[in-house]
Amino acid sequence: MAHEAARIGLVSISDRASAGIYEDKGLPALRDWLGRALRNPLTFDERLIPDEQAGISATLIALVDAGCNLVLTTGGTGPAPRDVTPEATLAVADKELPGFGEQMRQISLRFVPTAILSRQVAVVRGSCLIVNLPGQPKAIQETLEGLKDAQGAQLVPGIFAAVPYCIDLIGGPYLETDDAVCAAFRPKSARRPTAA
Repeated sequence: MAHEAARIGLVSISDRASAGIYEDKGLPALRDWLGRALRNPLTFDERLIPDEQAGISATLIALVDAGCNLVLTTGGTGPAPRDVTPEATLAVADKELPGFGEQMRQISLRFVPTAILSRQVAVVRGSCLIVNLPGQPKAIQETLEGLKDAQGAQLVPGIFAAVPYCIDLIGGPYLETDDAVCAAFRPKSARRPTAA
């Protein structure tokens, strides 16, 4: 049995990067991590856009309509006036999944007290999971993968462990992870034989 193909939307939200003032680091970080973590054939649909609420919402809708079952955003989740990613994401949601944001803040709080200022959200729109991630590549990896000790044992679970089963539940493809990067959790009744 072959791995199912997956289409993933990646959105980096930054006024300055989208204007070419500095190099975007969010999209490469997302692409790299997903390429290591997932065993499925992947197609990435990438966007680099400014912090404009209507434009962010329109981009999310377009990616869902294009067939993405997972959309990850990076940037625009702080308390500054131009940080409107959570509002734009909630505006297109069918359902909110608060646990994702709660866990991301728990991971970040291990490093900085200002993690409580982050406002990441996760929502379902149709058969797509949309997750707002932090803006820095190191924080992106930590929140997706979780924290491990020097021997590689999991200290704090990352949010991506719950993503494949969530996508199962909303009707998307069966995502298979590389356990060395991030072991997906599914109830026994939801597991399929491992693809070759």
